[in-house]
Amino acid sequence: MITRRALLAGAAAAPVLALAKPAAPAQAATTLPMTVVNHTYRYANDQIWLYVVGTDQQTQQQVFARADGTKVPVSLSLNGPDGFADLSIPLAADGDTRITLPWMSGRVYVSIGQKIKFRVVIDGNGRPALQHPAGWVSSDPSYDVLHDFMEFTFNDGGMFCNTTMVDMFSIPMEITLDGSRSQTSGTLVPNGRDQIFAGVRAEPAFRDLVIGDLRVIAPGHGIDAGLFSPTYLDPYINDVWNSYTGRDLRVTANGVTYTGRVSGGQLVFDKGIRAFARPSTRDVFYCDGALHSDGVSGPVAAILGAAFNRTTLLSHPDQPVTDHSLNYRTSLTNHYARVLHASTRDGKAYGYPYDDVADGSTYVEDHAPTAIRLRLTPFDAAP
Repeated sequence: MITRRALLAGAAAAPVLALAKPAAPAQAATTLPMTVVNHTYRYANDQIWLYVVGTDQQTQQQVFARADGTKVPVSLSLNGPDGFADLSIPLAADGDTRITLPWMSGRVYVSIGQKIKFRVVIDGNGRPALQHPAGWVSSDPSYDVLHDFMEFTFNDGGMFCNTTMVDMFSIPMEITLDGSRSQTSGTLVPNGRDQIFAGVRAEPAFRDLVIGDLRVIAPGHGIDAGLFSPTYLDPYINDVWNSYTGRDLRVTANGVTYTGRVSGGQLVFDKGIRAFARPSTRDVFYCDGALHSDGVSGPVAAILGAAFNRTTLLSHPDQPVTDHSLNYRTSLTNHYARVLHASTRDGKAYGYPYDDVADGSTYVEDHAPTAIRLRLTPFDAAP
């Protein structure tokens, strides 16, 4: 199973995709042309900047990429007099913008109106590392800047990418990956941005996650920021735990069905799967803590995390649920993710780290990619 996880290493986190890498094709291309299309219909090209940042998978150094695809290792010397590194790539003066992506794993950020601020620091291992913007932290120097990002890993196995809303939603965007076939993902419905902001704001417990007209932050970050109840989902979690004290839960992962039941306060499975402690609301939204992914138990943890967020565990003792129309039907649910899914044309979104379970996310891959397009889609109804 391919999962999207943010790999945190202190303040200088270098978020990447954790991907199962397939066998390398012969003479795999080491660069990929990327076209960036400004269809915001609200902002001109000269108001928008790109940033390609991440990790060189061959050297494990944190890098940024220039428009021509050149990878540059980050260093303290990149910090300017203001203490920040300007890693921006401006859009073309007119029309579409063409850049080149090199082999690396990381993010393509987009900022509008102002540049976002990166800072190079020394991490816990004594290596230069980038501090990324954190739109969910009010003290972050880029908090008041309109920005968002897509994630990708490009290597000898191909291109693996998604439009992510795991941390927040701000700028509507879609990706089209061409190669063995053409795949488009992330497209919102008309007026989708307004629908997301309004839909989250309409849920009383979630409304504080809407930060003006800048962004909507995920509920896990809302808990950490004091904007969301850390016990919101506890009644549902307790009901799940009580329910499976007296009946079996069956989870099928990679063709194997594991049977579990709550015993001694833990959800205990057969066939070598670790026991799961009762998760907290925060654990569920982050798909971490009691639901962290590890070894052979990882696929089961992912399915449990998705089922808790989709609130399908009480009604369906056989997981995963592949009919996505059955998700989010309870009043107590992850309404942030529910609204995101309801606002995309194909019903797919990446609202939490395990949203890719049963193909529910905006993740796409191609093992022989030829091009990728990032389209900044309309903020309002398309003309």
